[in-house]
Amino acid sequence: MATKSSEKKPAAKASTKTTKAAASKKTQKSSSKSEAAAVAAPQPKVLRLLKNDKWLEPFAAAIEGRHQHAVDKIAELTGGQQKLSDFASGHLYYGMHVTDEEWILREWAPNATKIFLIGDFNKWEEKKSYQMKRVKGTGDWEIRLPRKAIKHGDLFKLKVYWEGGEGERIPAWINRVVQDDQTKIFSAQAWAPETPYKWNVKRFKPNTSPLLIYECHIGMAQDAEKVGTYTEFREQVLPRIVKDGYNCIQIMAIQEHPYYGSFGYHVSSFFAPSSRFGTPEELKTLIDAAHAQGVAVIMDIVHSHAVKNENEGLGNFAGDPNQYFYEGGRREHPAWDSLCFDYGKNEVLHFLLSNCKYWLEEFHFDGFRFDGVTSMLYYSHGLGEAFGSYADYYNGHEDDNAICYLTLANEVIHQVNSNAITIAEEVSGMPGLAAPFKDGGYGFDYRMAMNIPDYWIKIIKELRDEDWKPSSMFWEVTNRRADEKTISYCESHDQALVGDKTIIFRLIDADMYWHFKKGDENYNVERGIALHKMIRLLTASTINGGYLNFMGNEFGHPEWIDFPREGNGWSYKYARRQWNLVDNHELCFHYLGDFDQAMLRVLKMQKDIQKTPVQEIWHNDGDQVLAYQRGDLLFVFNFSYNRSYTGYGFMVRQGAYNVLLNTDNVAFGGHGLNDDSVRHFTNYDPMLERDNKGWLKLYLPARSAVVLTRTKED
Repeated sequence: MATKSSEKKPAAKASTKTTKAAASKKTQKSSSKSEAAAVAAPQPKVLRLLKNDKWLEPFAAAIEGRHQHAVDKIAELTGGQQKLSDFASGHLYYGMHVTDEEWILREWAPNATKIFLIGDFNKWEEKKSYQMKRVKGTGDWEIRLPRKAIKHGDLFKLKVYWEGGEGERIPAWINRVVQDDQTKIFSAQAWAPETPYKWNVKRFKPNTSPLLIYECHIGMAQDAEKVGTYTEFREQVLPRIVKDGYNCIQIMAIQEHPYYGSFGYHVSSFFAPSSRFGTPEELKTLIDAAHAQGVAVIMDIVHSHAVKNENEGLGNFAGDPNQYFYEGGRREHPAWDSLCFDYGKNEVLHFLLSNCKYWLEEFHFDGFRFDGVTSMLYYSHGLGEAFGSYADYYNGHEDDNAICYLTLANEVIHQVNSNAITIAEEVSGMPGLAAPFKDGGYGFDYRMAMNIPDYWIKIIKELRDEDWKPSSMFWEVTNRRADEKTISYCESHDQALVGDKTIIFRLIDADMYWHFKKGDENYNVERGIALHKMIRLLTASTINGGYLNFMGNEFGHPEWIDFPREGNGWSYKYARRQWNLVDNHELCFHYLGDFDQAMLRVLKMQKDIQKTPVQEIWHNDGDQVLAYQRGDLLFVFNFSYNRSYTGYGFMVRQGAYNVLLNTDNVAFGGHGLNDDSVRHFTNYDPMLERDNKGWLKLYLPARSAVVLTRTKED
């Protein structure tokens, strides 16, 4: 969409005069002091990241160096005269903008020799009146045209010339790109609706107590075999999310991408919301509706790499293949068939930081889940790395430019919106990733607990049920840095992609097709339903930040995700969500969906459960029993497949306990072996009286878990 243009270009190469002058003044002042005073000067402040973890002390120089790199870069980019978020305003200068009198288009193309604007308005011909002019002394190009010269909806491109070549290009900063249904060719589109979108919810603060994320994809969110739209999602899927109890949606594939099957991870136009799902106004309406119902909206933002395409993307924008990307062997990602941004260039920082600010301000997104952070952090992209010790994070194979960019991105985002949410998808375990910048961290609010889904897949695949050890499970879901918040999850979209299996499919496999009707369940189905609930409860109840679920997995959506491609005849059969399955109460899917709703309700009963300590009460690997407490909530698991226990005792605070949730409840597909209306009282033990504790004895059916709460009445 066209926006009001800023006449003042936010310089990508910021002046350092201010910082140099300050340094000179400081030096003069320092030299006037006596040597004794200099010796007595206070020592530099130790970063909190180092204070919190003594094992990081051997790497203090590297940690402090990275922090100072970001501090220096901020000073360089801002000149000490503005906030970093003010610098990140390139989208107000570059791209296409409209006023009452004229259209203005600006692009950064330092290697170009000539650029023409071609489109519907000039029959796609190069004309002198549509030739852009180089802004003197810069690599920028500009054209101004009368308002009547271009109409809302007109298609256009740039015809770019450089020494020895030429090509048609989509403007890098453009915010509307469409694809022709017949030719499949992408073009930029002039977008200036007569009536700008008016927000109903102008200010929104996400609820992060706890953060419950529903990861989703607009295109595959419909039951029909097609590409879904923003409007259909708002009308048909958002109500389900609200009813289920999630307070945040994380939307994938928003930035425009040429290949639908890339899941949105091969981006071509970073400022354009994908038009295959609808108009920008329809996306805004979706976000507005979510906010009205208390649901935050964050997007998967892809700044870790870009699609190779030259006609649609930035691969060779103006005859310089390295305009946006690293040179030589670092240009191409060896595993993703994509290009890697050069985070050392101020112009690239300007582009990416402005991109963060643009999505926050223009579309009111509440934050971002940054994709592929591990790939950004290391020259190796993390491929083949073991990361077995702290030394592996500070051995010289880290990309300090990328680390600096991520730190700056978090600064910009939180300056624009102090309530914004940032999440890092990072698998290596880099310390400080989700620690505040002032403490020596990179500034993310959360990091993905990517060890947890890998763990669940591993034990399902490799261990017999009788070998599942509660001590190992408990350690895995609570293994995290004390000073960094995480997003826990059993499975995301990664575990559902073609070639992999969801948890429910690993547990039940083909029997889902033949025995998932009520009354026809076999052993595999009963086992799968029971473990699916227990795995989710253990993961969600031990969070220290938030919990994430990929759409449909809450009710055990069958099969995998396979986008239309030549290999499947361009079919949408597996690129959709079959809501009819959970809506059909003759099938078992609704058991899992109903349990997921009940589970989230229970988590919300404990105020700020994500901040409440997880206190282990008991584990016995031989019995396969685990118990722990969070505030007023008591969680008890029996993972044994063939042993139920009568009168199994735990030392807990004296009093009466009521059952809040039972995975074995018949309403959730269980056997109903307990009467959950019964109040459980602790047994007096004089040896425990001093600690105000007693024995709570419970009947624990095989493959079941129960959540209890202590009543307030003593």
